[in-house]
Amino acid sequence: MRAGEALDAIGRALARGGRAGQNCAMSVSPPRAARAASSVAASAAPGAEASGEVSRFLQRHFRHFNARTLVAAAQGWRELLAGGGRMLLTLAGAMSTAEIGVSLAEMIRRGKVHAISCTGANLEEDLFLLVARDHYEAVPHYRELTPQMERELLLRKQNRVTDVCIPEEEAMRRVERAVSEEWRKAEAQGQRRFPHEFLYRVLRTGALEPHYQGDPRDCWLLAAAEADLPLFVPGWEDSTLGNMFAALCMNGTLQSPQLLRGGIEYFIELAHWYRRSAGAEAGAEASPVGFFQIGGGIAGDFPICVVPMLEQDLKLREVPRWAYFCQISDSTTSYGSYSGAVPNEKITWGKLEVETPKFVIESDASLVAPLVFAIVLGA
Repeated sequence: MRAGEALDAIGRALARGGRAGQNCAMSVSPPRAARAASSVAASAAPGAEASGEVSRFLQRHFRHFNARTLVAAAQGWRELLAGGGRMLLTLAGAMSTAEIGVSLAEMIRRGKVHAISCTGANLEEDLFLLVARDHYEAVPHYRELTPQMERELLLRKQNRVTDVCIPEEEAMRRVERAVSEEWRKAEAQGQRRFPHEFLYRVLRTGALEPHYQGDPRDCWLLAAAEADLPLFVPGWEDSTLGNMFAALCMNGTLQSPQLLRGGIEYFIELAHWYRRSAGAEAGAEASPVGFFQIGGGIAGDFPICVVPMLEQDLKLREVPRWAYFCQISDSTTSYGSYSGAVPNEKITWGKLEVETPKFVIESDASLVAPLVFAIVLGA
């Protein structure tokens, strides 16, 4: 298949997806390959050779270097699922603002992702986009902005994330009003919840539905709420809603920060989820559990440590290692960062086995992740 034919195939895949009437003030739309990932061949079996037009194009042309690793990692994901396995996916960086939901939401709906660990920013920014998409401003020439131009964006309450601005009032404050109401109700009832559970409640009540501007099918958080997907959000306080929550505690609107369950409790919940998924708890069916890491940081470092914690600290026997590992990263190994560490280093920490399938795709996740998803979905 030639490149031009592949683009035509992507267009046909979009048409089959039945998307119509999307209205957006942003001048830069998601890449066509990303949108193709959300429209899949219904007949593609999890372990079969990916048979869709986009998948065949990637398998035909992505033959070496990072391109080859991309295809191999996606096929490894399919093989994990075909063997009854489950996948935990981690989200760092600004992937929600990069509109990863266009393809990730379909992955969740199709049962290709079984849990997510993400930063607080990724958790909230997918919801920001859903309720305020028409007010986002694209800044394609962001490298040319002067300090004064950046200040003008601040004065207009447009908060820049690389090439796009998130509007404070229409996105952040709109979500704050809905979520803070749930915080107040929970405190009055003496209930404690995880940060993501409050957002799940807001979505399920429909409180924000009149404000939807993005396509709900492109919102991975909404898909996760509908599936009651396990979410783990380490370091949630490093987020806009975390800042707002702290302010409400300080001004007396909320009485105690203990209303929100925190990182250690998230880690314990993750440990229980992992043991159930891997068949290590009584009555649980054993499944190999994979780890797909987008970016680095706490979203990935936090959950991968659950295996050595169970074995080395809780002193449990026969704790299965992660059965698959892939990371999309641009971190330089020699700089000493954990995010840049090669997968084999994780063997020394008791996270991976020698024979665990391991992949590192050194590239831009906004380009790579939708293509991996496309192959997993058989697009």
